[in-house]
Amino acid sequence: MRRLILLFIGCALLSLPSAAVVARGKARRARDESPLMRSRQLVVVTTRGWDAVRGTLRRFERKNSKAKWQPVGAAIPVVVGRSGLGWGTGLNARAGDGPVKKEGDGKAPAGVFKLGPAFGFGTTAEASWVKMPYTPLTGSVECVDDVKSGQYNQIVDRNGVQVIDWRSSERMRSVEGYRWGVVVEHNANPPAAGRGSCIFLHIWAGPEKGTAGCTAMEQPELEALLRWLDAKKNPLLVQLPEAEYARLGVAWKLPAR
Repeated sequence: MRRLILLFIGCALLSLPSAAVVARGKARRARDESPLMRSRQLVVVTTRGWDAVRGTLRRFERKNSKAKWQPVGAAIPVVVGRSGLGWGTGLNARAGDGPVKKEGDGKAPAGVFKLGPAFGFGTTAEASWVKMPYTPLTGSVECVDDVKSGQYNQIVDRNGVQVIDWRSSERMRSVEGYRWGVVVEHNANPPAAGRGSCIFLHIWAGPEKGTAGCTAMEQPELEALLRWLDAKKNPLLVQLPEAEYARLGVAWKLPAR
């Protein structure tokens, strides 16, 4: 009996995978998993190259995570950062060569990012048609871009903060382009100082005028986008130069444009 028990235990031990094998399996699954996997709504922005300011926005939707992406509506023109694009900090690891987004560089972030909440000049009641969490912009709402602040890359209500530790911020109500907008969750959870802050989808100042790092479009197009976005569908932004979009298409399971 004793011999049989020892033999059984020995076989059982030999059949268990080592920690290294388990770790390699997890790493392989992480590499194989697209950052789009759990999303059912996708906003795709592409530009001609890293330095391009003008781009194109397309919308896609699917019924579930295994279904094929379907286009929604027509493509629309957008502008990105005045210095183009640079790899940002989002749902994907940096996926290739190219510039890296930093605070104040005038680049919009490239990569895959969660979207939300929405914001605007209207009250919560006036924005009842928005299907995303919504932040009404009062005169005391600011986005902090001071890299030394504990509130860096956060939208805060100055009247509700006990310690004002920043010297630089955007007074959002004073920016006409923020009449309507959506937060792009770049460099979030937690933010790293200097990697970029206050990145949004918002209304543009014109088709040739790049932003400080956001992605902007005409007001009617932004309002149409806001009416379509639904928090329950985990909407994401994919923003890349065209060549990078083509290169990463299979690995990230991106929709054909």
